[in-house]
Amino acid sequence: MDKRQENLLKAIVETYVKTIKPVGSKALCQKFHCSSATIRNEMAVLENLGYVEKNHISSGRVPSELGYKYYVDNLMEPEKLTGSDMLKLQTIVKNQDLVLSDTINKCMEIISDLTNYASIVLGNKASDNHLKQVSVIPIEDSKVVALVVSDKGVVENKQFNLPDNTDVKELIKTSEIINKMLIGTPISEVAKRLELEIKPVIAKQIHEYEAVYNIFYNAFNDFASDHRDDIKTYGRVKILEQPEYSDSESIKKIAYKLDDEKFIKHTIEKDNDDIKIYIGEDSDVDNNTTVIKRKYDINGQTGTIAIIGPKRMEYARVMSLLDYALDEIKKKDGK
Repeated sequence: MDKRQENLLKAIVETYVKTIKPVGSKALCQKFHCSSATIRNEMAVLENLGYVEKNHISSGRVPSELGYKYYVDNLMEPEKLTGSDMLKLQTIVKNQDLVLSDTINKCMEIISDLTNYASIVLGNKASDNHLKQVSVIPIEDSKVVALVVSDKGVVENKQFNLPDNTDVKELIKTSEIINKMLIGTPISEVAKRLELEIKPVIAKQIHEYEAVYNIFYNAFNDFASDHRDDIKTYGRVKILEQPEYSDSESIKKIAYKLDDEKFIKHTIEKDNDDIKIYIGEDSDVDNNTTVIKRKYDINGQTGTIAIIGPKRMEYARVMSLLDYALDEIKKKDGK
């Protein structure tokens, strides 16, 4: 492929992404300052090479799977984001009330809204989180919130109704004992250590120790359960609104896979590349689907973010949005 053919393929991909219509020679004549016959000849070369294909009976061409891959690997250029795009992400990043994990989740939700594609956050497992602090916050006479904070910035809170004759002061005292004895313990192991180490201690100091013990046991157990495979998915409906998925079979197939956490986890974790773009058949989702993933390591918290959309994806814009969001989050956390 020579330079003009590369530029022609780039123009076909980017035009088709925007218009969702096969690209004809007339649409490209002015851009390349040559005749329609010359463009047709070059398009025929690209078709013979397998980079474009005819769409039904139309005389125009659309990118093939091979064409998209060549574009991503060799021709794609970073896209400058609009001020509106950046502002929406900055609003999330600069929110000091959000912990790191919530900031990442909110940013991916925004990117889903901006692109109309599905977005995924595959965060830390419970075994990757270690206890940093547990707190008890009274909210009413008979209600408290147990707050569990991990070293990865993950915060879990659970509301409890206090059993009769249970004093909030006993809960606070127990939280102090837990913080003293269990800080640094993997969250997935805390419940076991509560039983073996904490329960005998509070049995000697706390009047209603069984009720108090159960509150903390349930809080830690819920944390471990919720973060066993910490997967957040946004915009499932948005991707199904793309014209590529207009028939009922495609909709059912993709909807089923997006609801299957084991499938999503496999798809996103199937290799160790920091950045990877799976196009068409390589996506494992659908032959007309693309998955873009990026790993992150911010302030010790690791995970993977991903975008799932049609093969006719705005690749450059998606990459720029992911790069911008992660760069801004890293700046906030001093990394």
